[in-house]
Amino acid sequence: MHTHRLTGRTALALAFAGLLAGGAYAQSQDSTSQQQDSKQDKKDIRQDQKDLSKDRADRNADQKDINQDKRDIKNDKQDIHQDNKDINADKRDIHQDNKDIKSDKTDLNKDRADRNADQRDINHDKSDLSKDRVERNADQRDINHDKQDLKKDDQKYGANSSEAQADRKDLSKDRADRNADQRDINHDKTDLSKDRVDRNADQRDINHDKKDLTADRTDRKNDVKDLNSDRKDRNQDVKDLHSDQKDLTQDRQDRNKDQKDINKDKKDLKADHKDLKKDRRAAAAPASRKR
Repeated sequence: MHTHRLTGRTALALAFAGLLAGGAYAQSQDSTSQQQDSKQDKKDIRQDQKDLSKDRADRNADQKDINQDKRDIKNDKQDIHQDNKDINADKRDIHQDNKDIKSDKTDLNKDRADRNADQRDINHDKSDLSKDRVERNADQRDINHDKQDLKKDDQKYGANSSEAQADRKDLSKDRADRNADQRDINHDKTDLSKDRVDRNADQRDINHDKKDLTADRTDRKNDVKDLNSDRKDRNQDVKDLHSDQKDLTQDRQDRNKDQKDINKDKKDLKADHKDLKKDRRAAAAPASRKR
């Protein structure tokens, strides 16, 4: 009887010891698992914080790029506006140069016509002068001949003879013709001198018109170069504007993507903090029950 009681008590003691050992082992396993979970949660939190910091840096860099793109776009638009103003000014300059060239050509043609008319007058005056000199010389020869005839008739017939009087009359007429021819010669010389002055003035006007025409053509050539250069600048600025607009669109997309990453990192960080807090509470509960 005593032997059965002893055996039963021993079995109960062993069973109770087994339960205590199993509970201690289970508590030990739970504690190890909770410690590992807490450690992993801390690692996740640190990684989330790194990701969040990196995404914020990327987002801020993208925002800087966006601000720079906006400034570039504003500058490009200002450059395009200025280029268009320069192009319009160049067009006005070229239009004015063409008008000046046309006016110079008109003046040049008119001055050439005047010069040619003056040259024709000079040639005509020379011809008249030559003709009047020939006539004057012929009259002078007639006068000399009349003088010889008068001298002979005076000696032969007497100073009051009809022959002598006829000679005097011829001499007077030839002298009148000679004097008239001399007046024509003097008039021709005056006309010739005046026409030469007019011709020389017209030639100076022609030379001046040529200089003006050359200068205006040079101005037009330079204005055309300026126009082409301004158009080239305007086209390049338009290309820059399009490129900056593309960059702005891309940077905005990158910034929005980074902001999404930031929001996701915040959610992950919040969830990991929650898990860590939960694991800590789970780890603290058995210890309080053990007490």
